[in-house]
Amino acid sequence: MTIREMQDEILRLKKEKDVCILAHTYQTNDILEIADFTGDSFGLSVKAQSVPQQNILMCGVRFMAETVKLLSPQKHVYLSNDAAGCPLADQADRDLVLQLREQMPDYCFVVYINSTAETKAVCDVCVTSSSAVKIVKNIGNPNIFFLPDCNLGDFVKQQVPEKNIELMRGGCPTHLRVTPDEVRAAKAAHPGAPVLVHPECRPEVVALADYVGSTTGIIARAEKGEEKEYIIGTENSVRAHLQMNCPGKRFYPLSKDCVCHNMQITTIADVYNMLRYGKEELAMSDELIAAAVRPVNEMLRLGE
Repeated sequence: MTIREMQDEILRLKKEKDVCILAHTYQTNDILEIADFTGDSFGLSVKAQSVPQQNILMCGVRFMAETVKLLSPQKHVYLSNDAAGCPLADQADRDLVLQLREQMPDYCFVVYINSTAETKAVCDVCVTSSSAVKIVKNIGNPNIFFLPDCNLGDFVKQQVPEKNIELMRGGCPTHLRVTPDEVRAAKAAHPGAPVLVHPECRPEVVALADYVGSTTGIIARAEKGEEKEYIIGTENSVRAHLQMNCPGKRFYPLSKDCVCHNMQITTIADVYNMLRYGKEELAMSDELIAAAVRPVNEMLRLGE
C-alpha cells in the first residue's frame, strides 16, 4: 500500500467510524494531510469540544490525548501510538508536587500544559507557552512555583519581575539540545534571517533570538513576516511544514538535533491501523478528570 492509498483509506475509515483526527504540528506531513485539525496541543483540545464526532484520535503524545479527554469527558479518546510519551511531562509526578506543596504552602503552583493529568490535578493553574506570561501576571498570589519546565519558567520570570517565581529544574530534552553557539553559527551563515525560538530553549539561547514564542506563534511570525529567510528554533518538523506552506521563502534549522523522538514515533501506518483494527481508548476516572480540569478552567478564567 502506498502512502497515498493509505491516506485515502484513512479518509474513508474516519467517516465510516465517526472519528475526528487531531494532529499536532510536530507530526509528519503525511499525517497532517489527513487530519481534521492541526495545531498546538491545547488548541486541538479546545477544537475537539465542538466537533460532532464522538471518537477523537490524537496524533501526538499522551498528555495531549489526556487534555482532550479533560475537556471532552463524554467522548472516546484514542492515542495513535501508545509509546508516544513526553519526557518533560514525566519529570513532575503527583507525589513530588505534593511534597513541594507541603514545603511551600504560600505558593500558587502553576503547571505547564505539558504535564500529566495526575500532576495537573494537584496544581492550581495551568498555562500554555503562549499564555503563560499573561496568566501568571493575572494570578493574585505574588508567590509562584512554576513547573516542570524551568526554561519556560525563566522566560515568564523575566517578563513578570513583580512576582516571586520559583522554578522546578525540569526541561524539554528536545529544546535543551539547542546551544548558543548554534545560534551564532546560524546567524553567521544566514545574515539577516531572524532567529525564531521556542521559550523551552535555554535562557542563553532565548537571549540571542529575534522572536520568542509558541509553536503557533513561530509559524505565524514566519508565514506573515516580510523577510525571505528564517532560522527556526523549535522541533525541526515545523521548518519542514513552513517550507511546504511558503515555497517562496527559505527556512533553516537552528539545530539539526532539535528532534522530538516521541512525536516522530507516530506514523501514518499507526493511524491506519487504529482506524482499521481499533484499539483501547484512553481511560481516566471521573475523579481524576474533575481534579485535573480545574487548573485548566482556572487558566481560561484568568486568560479572559
